[in-house]
Amino acid sequence: MHETDILPEQVLLLGVDTGEYDADASMAELVQLVKTAGGEVAGTILQKRARPDSVTYLGRGRLAEAKEFCDNGRLDLIVCDTELSPTQNRVLEDYFGIRVIDRTVLILDIFAARARSGEGKLQVELAQMKYALTRLSGKGTAMSRLGGGIGTRGPGETKLETDKRHIRRRIHTLEQQLDELSKRRERHRERRRKDGVTTVAIVGYTNAGKSTLLNTLTDAGVLAENKLFATLDPTARAIRLPDGREVMLIDTVGFVSRLPHFLVEAFQSTLEEATSADVLLMLCDASDPDCEAQAEVTRDILKELGAEDKPLITVYNKCDIADSYLLPVTQNTVKISALNGVGISGLLECITENLPPTRKRVLLLFPFDKGGLAARIRSRSRVLKEEYRNDGLFMDAVIDVADMHAVLDYIQDEKELKET
Repeated sequence: MHETDILPEQVLLLGVDTGEYDADASMAELVQLVKTAGGEVAGTILQKRARPDSVTYLGRGRLAEAKEFCDNGRLDLIVCDTELSPTQNRVLEDYFGIRVIDRTVLILDIFAARARSGEGKLQVELAQMKYALTRLSGKGTAMSRLGGGIGTRGPGETKLETDKRHIRRRIHTLEQQLDELSKRRERHRERRRKDGVTTVAIVGYTNAGKSTLLNTLTDAGVLAENKLFATLDPTARAIRLPDGREVMLIDTVGFVSRLPHFLVEAFQSTLEEATSADVLLMLCDASDPDCEAQAEVTRDILKELGAEDKPLITVYNKCDIADSYLLPVTQNTVKISALNGVGISGLLECITENLPPTRKRVLLLFPFDKGGLAARIRSRSRVLKEEYRNDGLFMDAVIDVADMHAVLDYIQDEKELKET
């Protein structure tokens, strides 16, 4: 077995702090992205300057420092925190003599490794193709050659040596296929709407614990790792709320800061699950110092998707390992630990309160020969009280309005409801 089969790739991170965003937080996130991709960060170099150098990315002094770092140890890859131009990519690779990629390529690589469904793989290839199309003139080694290691995975790489016309043709084909899948997904959503199925989508920053929450609520068995983008394909499972309603809970791909617009577009059909949901659960990692900034990133992406007007519940997760008393307490805010199940009942109550009022509490008295109808109410409703009386079977239940027509003849005086 070769050494490279055992040891993770050694990676040097380069960044430029222009003051437009929190560069330290962005570099910390880049460290996590590299770990998720299977690499090991050997060092980081961050330079303050008004803008990245148009040719060399870093200034001369920092560039020499990075070169010295490369010469003094085993280094396999350099990752830059901002998107590189083809010229910058080529110049840096010639200067350092090793592969150089940027944040976007790294995210695409992780997506390529994580995609499981056919749709997910199509979305990754589409994103890779769109990225490659803008870089054919530069043809740096980062995206233009086959190889092993971070930044070289996925179904799109074998197409990157072809001309722009072929890539545009492939992009068109992928968009057609994804459009058909999107239409099929929309038909499924329309069927759910006709069947009165209510949907709740879990959205939020990557690694906030969305899959863990889905597993806790539904025993869905979704992959839940302490890694960025552990879930790429959406998963839907049914859960029952305290009022007896059954809703469809949907896990979605995690967000990340400065997610390239073309990547959001490529995953549009998957993210549509969030835009069509009745309620959104915005999951935040309360243990992360950048929790509020990450929440803002999520809100921005939801706005870009046109979902900013949806009922939104802010869910602070991992409160068992965070100073949760410091978190803001506002309406539609819940603190939980998805891993330990703390606060889950409060979350379910909050979801119930935010859903459209499709249920009503009624008192029912069924004749003894209406056992089938009573069984239907038991299976579809939340029965608060049930007892056999001389004149029939009495039920105090919260029922779906769709079932009202079936029980109209058996509803009792609401005065008794107030006394119950």
